Amino acid sequence: MTLAENLFENLRLELRRGCLTLAVLVQLRKEHYGYTLRKDLAECGLAIDESTLYPLLRRLESQGLLVSEWREEEKRNKRFYRLSSDGEQMLSQLLEEWNSINASIDAIINRGQ
Repeated sequence: MTLAENLFENLRLELRRGCLTLAVLVQLRKEHYGYTLRKDLAECGLAIDESTLYPLLRRLESQGLLVSEWREEEKRNKRFYRLSSDGEQMLSQLLEEWNSINASIDAIINRGQ
């Protein structure tokens, strides 16, 4: 991998990291367990590895933004996640910030054309 390719990959991962957090919070307005969450994100074009998703879910839960519970479904125990009330408030704030940043980036891009 060239230096430029390596730099691009590092910057791409940095950009994705914040976007994944927001996408997970948005998806968890409706309850999911890990597999269905990964599947729904991938169907929207945002694939996420299990090794990235589960630590992210644990971190968001430890921050009080998610709640989870174990339940048996299809004869298997599955951990279901959803936004907490604090998570709903945080998501609202983050979406507002996302929309503001997105509008600013669009304006910067369009100004340069």
